[in-house]
Amino acid sequence: MPPYIFREHIISSDLKAIEEIIRSSGFFSAQEIEIACELAQDRLDQGEQSSYQFLFLEDQGKVVGYTCYGLIPATAGSYDLYWIAVAQNQRGCGLGKILMQKTEERIMEQGGRAVYVETSSRAQYIPTQRFYEQCNYAPEATLNDFYAIGDSKIIYSKILK
Repeated sequence: MPPYIFREHIISSDLKAIEEIIRSSGFFSAQEIEIACELAQDRLDQGEQSSYQFLFLEDQGKVVGYTCYGLIPATAGSYDLYWIAVAQNQRGCGLGKILMQKTEERIMEQGGRAVYVETSSRAQYIPTQRFYEQCNYAPEATLNDFYAIGDSKIIYSKILK
């Protein structure tokens, strides 16, 4: 396995990397890609005042994956995982699981005790659902027809130890 580097500090070139990684999946709409970039821009503009935190995975100086997460306001250590994505050409190598583990470690270092993540119920997201389950996330709730008719939101959670 190559010597991957993890980085928390966001830099302006990460916006383009995030867009490319999200776009490469083929899963997300233009609006969803825009939202992913807006979260990163918020962190760039607000610095540590932003509620969005990032962890970047680099291979030879190139961002090949990232997570965006943050403390859920008014909770005692519950975090949302907003995004986890790995570049299409790097998928299937276990990088997503490593990135998830490193993100969970950082959340625990900040006093986090639980992580929540959501995904779509559409068939195209079955691999995403399986990924969360392989990372020991349990389905907690399904909100029927949340995104659109026939497209429910599945909420997963994991208690960190």
